[in-house]
Amino acid sequence: MSVTAVPGFVAAGTACGVKASGADDLAMVATADGSPVIAAGVFTSNKMTAPPVLVTRKHLAATGGRAAAVVLNSGNANAATGAAGMADAEMMCVLTAEAIGCTPDEVLVCSTGLIGFPLPMDRIVSAIPTLAGDLSDDGGPAAARAIMTTDTVPRTTTVTGTTLDGGTFTIGGVAKGAAMLEPNMATMLAVLTTDALLDAPAATGALRAAVGVSFNCLTVDGAESTNDTVLLLASGAAGPVAADQFDGLLADACRDLAVQMADDAEGSTKTVFLTVTGAATDTEAAKGARDTANCQLVKCSWYGEDPYWGRIAAEMGAAGIAFDPATITIAYGGQVVYAAEQVQPVDEMALTAHMAGRRIDLEVDLGQGDGSAWIVTTDLSHAYIDENMRTS
Repeated sequence: MSVTAVPGFVAAGTACGVKASGADDLAMVATADGSPVIAAGVFTSNKMTAPPVLVTRKHLAATGGRAAAVVLNSGNANAATGAAGMADAEMMCVLTAEAIGCTPDEVLVCSTGLIGFPLPMDRIVSAIPTLAGDLSDDGGPAAARAIMTTDTVPRTTTVTGTTLDGGTFTIGGVAKGAAMLEPNMATMLAVLTTDALLDAPAATGALRAAVGVSFNCLTVDGAESTNDTVLLLASGAAGPVAADQFDGLLADACRDLAVQMADDAEGSTKTVFLTVTGAATDTEAAKGARDTANCQLVKCSWYGEDPYWGRIAAEMGAAGIAFDPATITIAYGGQVVYAAEQVQPVDEMALTAHMAGRRIDLEVDLGQGDGSAWIVTTDLSHAYIDENMRTS
């Protein structure tokens, strides 16, 4: 399960000294022969945009949506680093291009980690050629490990589908992200590969749609980062595919990675799947869901395994959406806890067991229309604060 589950793609990961801990911190994903393929990207909307994002956008524009490799480092975001950071991101592309035999514009670059520190380019410069030499068709898991920051486990995914001629195509992915996860994306990187035959507009459209129902439906703390990037490389080797099937499977792969991020979010003890129905519009459903998912009071109640509906109702009522206290229904684990302005009888033992589990299902019906939305989020624990109260 990984980017190298797709035939024709290779990857590698290594430690080059970006991280003081000595953990792996440099990764590469590339085509096996160094030839460019169709590529697409979706990026952070944060205006404090990191140089790697700017360089990758520029390279995709210059090539018309083609790339042969992605080079990634963890432990340092290369953000808020100005012209020097831009030069460093470009140099990573130049060195990768020289190592695999493509042009610098055909290399995309990603960084993740602390903001405001220059990259230790002396270490990266010497490591990239060696890393390229280690590229292999089973190197996907190593690449997944090398892009981790506060993640405790690597995140990988693989799905398969059927081509139009009856063959098989594959989508593989790696990702990192453990905090500052908020629509639109945040503190996350993801690289997906496929051998499905796509053109650049189709790849871009499919990726944007997949991100919209996966990474953009994930929030841990309501913060958006400077480096968020999701990339898709499509070789076309498997042949043409039905667009609806491919789009659905790409969304499945992205959702899988997004849920893995929530399950391993910094300090989290609960992954919460919040579904809002009965809103006046889908947009209003998403607003209510997001506001509730990011509410610290609600998050603390999840940490305390308390199915307290009052905080949910209060947050929905404050979200600035169509709302009527008489029509809201709230359910935890399939059990209605509040409806028709009354506390509802529940199976206390079953509800307690559900709240004690790792995953919590929360459903809110606003009774205002046909709008709906889904979001995955986490609780707020002491460990989250411990992780984020210092930068080193």
